[in-house]
Parts: sequence; structure tokens; C-alpha cells
Amino acid sequence: MITLDILSDPICPWCYIGKTHLDRALEQNAGHPFQIEWHPFQLNPEMPAGGMDRRAYLEAKFGGKDGAVRAYRAVEEAAETAGLQVDFAKGPRGPNTLDAHRLIHWAGHEGRQSAVVAALFRAYWRESRDIGARETLIEIAGECGLDAAMITRLIDSDADAAEISARDAHARQRGVNGVPCFIIGNQYAVSGAQPPQVWGQIIAELLADQQAPAPGA
Repeated sequence: MITLDILSDPICPWCYIGKTHLDRALEQNAGHPFQIEWHPFQLNPEMPAGGMDRRAYLEAKFGGKDGAVRAYRAVEEAAETAGLQVDFAKGPRGPNTLDAHRLIHWAGHEGRQSAVVAALFRAYWRESRDIGARETLIEIAGECGLDAAMITRLIDSDADAAEISARDAHARQRGVNGVPCFIIGNQYAVSGAQPPQVWGQIIAELLADQQAPAPGA
């Protein structure tokens, strides 16, 4: 197996689109070599702990209402191409996602990381749930088969918060300045929401390399 490390944030629309494309490619290539691991990257690590009004956040990020409209027009077109029916203008309050990333980290210990990541994207983009709220995260944990009582204890502590922030900072120090970012076998980086065809080509090349005879064989 080849590790596919994915840096993303559940409130990043391009990450949602990128995951959708990747999922489609993996479904079309059942013999893919990837073992997927998810890693933290907060779009806005300075977001207040209680989050903020989403419209205000977007307008501040993109330089006003017109800038936000232009930025999300491209997102909506890409989402439609990916087959995602999402009303991006409707989304809930913009959350701080540190605790969501903590939940993804804990889910990794139980082999439930991908399930939790999918649930977080769905909760935020399709169900308009506040994934910065402890109650929402505890509910998602239970929905994904995690021990809700244990997650409650962890959420109510500061467990792994410093580690998540340090991993986020480390990614930025290594040159990651946007997500989604996919790192293949700790060697090659693929940035952005690449279409399924690109992933299909990558998978085919990796499988061909694995099947090629060793030098001198």
C-alpha cells in the first residue's frame, strides 16, 4: 500500500469537491494502492473559538461582498461539475475547526477517520450543522460508531489541541499554503481539487510501477 496523506479542512469547499473527485476515482479503481490518512490544516487558525458570522467571514477573507461572490461563483461551478448539490450561500455560522480536527485525529485511532471526515463535510455543507459546537461533534462521533462518552470527555479537555496546532503549523512551514493538498508516498504533492481522470491516471501509473520488474531481475 502507498500512503496518501490528505491535508484539508471540513469548511473548505475545494476540499469537499476534491474529496468527492477522489472518492469517485477510488470507486472506479477498486484495486488502487492507497492507504488514506487525514491531516489538519485550518483555513483560518485565528478564527474565534465561538466562530463568526459566515457572510462576514467570507467578505473579510475575499475583500468585500463582490469578492466573495466572485470566489464562490467558481466554487459553485466546480461543485456542479462534481455532482454536488450544495447551496454555498446557505451555510451555517463559520466555525473554528480545531475541535473537528481533534475528532478526526481520535477517529484515526479507531480506524474511522474517513467516515468521520465524510460526516463532517456532509454535516457542514449539506445539513448546515455547526461543526464547531461540541454537541454536534459528539453527535457525529456517535453516528460514526465512536464512543460518544469518551469523545465527550476528550472534547471537554484540551487533549491533543497543542498537537493538532503544531501539525498545522508544521505543514505551513513545509510550504503548504492551501488545501486540499495530497501527498503521495511522502514524495509527491498534488494540490487542488483534481478531477477523477487525473486520479485515475495517477493510480494507473502507480500500479504500473509496482508491477514493473526490479532492475536486474
